[in-house]
Amino acid sequence: MIQSRPLSAVHTTMQITRRLEFDAGHRIPDHKSQCKHLHGHRYALEITLSGEIIRMDGCEANGMVMDFSDVKRIAQQHLVDEWDHAFLVYRGDVRVVEFLSSLEGHKTVVLEVVPTAENLAAIAFSRLDPVYRDTYGNHLRLERVRLYETPNCWADAVRSPAG
Repeated sequence: MIQSRPLSAVHTTMQITRRLEFDAGHRIPDHKSQCKHLHGHRYALEITLSGEIIRMDGCEANGMVMDFSDVKRIAQQHLVDEWDHAFLVYRGDVRVVEFLSSLEGHKTVVLEVVPTAENLAAIAFSRLDPVYRDTYGNHLRLERVRLYETPNCWADAVRSPAG
């Protein structure tokens, strides 16, 4: 019989990733091509967390860094539910902001920056970082948010080495 080393003797930081999808509209007002028009995307958001694997008998997260359903629940609550089926608009895009505000009950999210993939990934990282931090006491932290604008185009907001 081959006996493996006990996992408790191995100190490993693990990374896990959960993917969520949502639909939203936007426009890039100063763009020179098609993106200057009102349009939408099926965005995909990948959330990568790092932490130690939990080793506690009787704990529902035993053997995990974090339960994937909790990763999803937290992202939904703090970001995705707000952005899903909304129009993400830059505050400086005044004509579009005024138009959207004239539509009764329209789901509009007004942003301080142009809603590019890069800016949206940065916003997502800054909003999600504090809500995941050390949730289970296992040194959990957000490492990366990857936002796909299309299947072939994405932006990564990554924790800086000092962070």
